Amino acid sequence: MRAAEGAFLVEGPNLVAEALAAGVGLEAVYVEAGARSDEIAGLLAAASTAGVDTFELDAGSLRRVADTASPQPVVAVAALPSSSLADAVAAEVVIVLVGVGDPGNAGTILRTAEASGAGAVVFAGGSVDPWNPKCVRASAGAVFHVPVVDAGDPAAVLDELGRSGHLRLAAVVAGGAPYDRVDLTGAVAVVLGNEAHGLPDGLDALIDLPVTIPMSGRAESLNVAMAGAIVCFEALRQRRRAGGSA
Repeated sequence: MRAAEGAFLVEGPNLVAEALAAGVGLEAVYVEAGARSDEIAGLLAAASTAGVDTFELDAGSLRRVADTASPQPVVAVAALPSSSLADAVAAEVVIVLVGVGDPGNAGTILRTAEASGAGAVVFAGGSVDPWNPKCVRASAGAVFHVPVVDAGDPAAVLDELGRSGHLRLAAVVAGGAPYDRVDLTGAVAVVLGNEAHGLPDGLDALIDLPVTIPMSGRAESLNVAMAGAIVCFEALRQRRRAGGSA
């Protein structure tokens, strides 16, 4: 439905304010009657200055459209961004999600992408809708700042990234090269698979190098969002060192 309408919901004053600050195309802002505070007054003023229409709704109205049991008193309707695979190809560091199904994990990965300097996040292979309200909330506004590419066939995505010279790394539980012994200072694609099953069969030929995060203790694996964060921040560390930063 979001794709058909070309729009998605932004819930809560913090995220709406973040969307306004990021220059996201908001179609309208809605606030429930009686939900007045200095924060909301400032938000509505900022929306008006940006040329965004604001509407007051009857108390309780947002329960019918919001994603949470206790909805925020402010929501906005935002136009879906138009990022494409070309944006990912142009990025030095890109994260590719293949079948990542949990919106909380996906949103956390988006937050990691922004914080670590990744240039794009590609959702492929049946991954969760990046504009799912839970994903948007978990991203803490990062979804407004990092190009998000909603792609289909992961093989086509990885093939294109390989053609552009990206080193395609797949995070695997065991048997890969230690992640911190791989040169991550060039163009890199960090490929993350499904939470339970990892990457699907048939993609091996499109992966240049599997990498593993060495662990001690009894844990067999890390949460996919945590694994992605570790690899991405290692790439940032190496780039900072290569550039002379501490």
